[in-house]
Amino acid sequence: MANITQKRLGEMVRAIFKILGDHADGMRAKDALGLLEKEVPPTPYEMGHFEKSGLKRFEKIARFATIAAVKAGWLNKSKGIWTLTEEGRSALRNFQDPEAFQREAVRLYNEWKNQEPSSEEETGTDETKVAAITFELAEEQAWVEIEEHLKSVNPYALQDMASALLKAMGYHVTWVAPPGKDGGVDVIAHTDPLGTKSPRIKVQVKRLDKTVSVDGVRAFMSLLGNDDVGLFINTGGFTRDAEDLARSQETRKVTLVNLEKLFDLWVENYAKLDELGKRLFPLQPIYFLAPKA
Repeated sequence: MANITQKRLGEMVRAIFKILGDHADGMRAKDALGLLEKEVPPTPYEMGHFEKSGLKRFEKIARFATIAAVKAGWLNKSKGIWTLTEEGRSALRNFQDPEAFQREAVRLYNEWKNQEPSSEEETGTDETKVAAITFELAEEQAWVEIEEHLKSVNPYALQDMASALLKAMGYHVTWVAPPGKDGGVDVIAHTDPLGTKSPRIKVQVKRLDKTVSVDGVRAFMSLLGNDDVGLFINTGGFTRDAEDLARSQETRKVTLVNLEKLFDLWVENYAKLDELGKRLFPLQPIYFLAPKA
């Protein structure tokens, strides 16, 4: 990365941290980088584009610079969402100077690298970092398309997906609500074929753009008997209070599943889905060289 100093990298990454610091649940990488361009205006060199990828230099340099912060344990990247860790928030407070900030991230990155098993190919080279950015961009694009699909799928198809997933996980689905009012329960499943053993699993499925509040979770819990456990799926996720309530239950336990968790469970159990289940949400893996950086 010619013409880019440690100070400049630190200015970029620290500005990203300041942007993310106002978003406890993280931000889409594209959105954070868009705000970064306003906070730290690109130089004429950074406004150029890389010939092979067509990616703006500014974005690629910023992404390169964050690799050390990720390995330092300051920044999490998952499905295109960037989130500060508590260590990252502390670093933002403790290192006011951008160059010192970046040097500390690189120091921690080197500590991580030195703890990794040695290999014939040195980690941390520009080539491996390019592979990491290529992988990162591909993952982000794939997740945007997956997220849009799941948020637009027919609610009854989402209900059928929940049923197919439970079957793939080894549960026995005994009832799926037909179209119309369902009383708050969309799927019922058991741990044995005859449904004679506890617990019985009651599932509520919602395709909402907004989070479900603690009151929504309480309403679902009221439908659970003493021998029931609940599974609450909502593509829009849940508020923190709702998550805290679910974690605190010792009886009438409820597991909350947001869009990301639903996707992860689907991938984890995809090979066990029947053909009808796979057609509800078909996935095709594409293989990349795993980035070492």
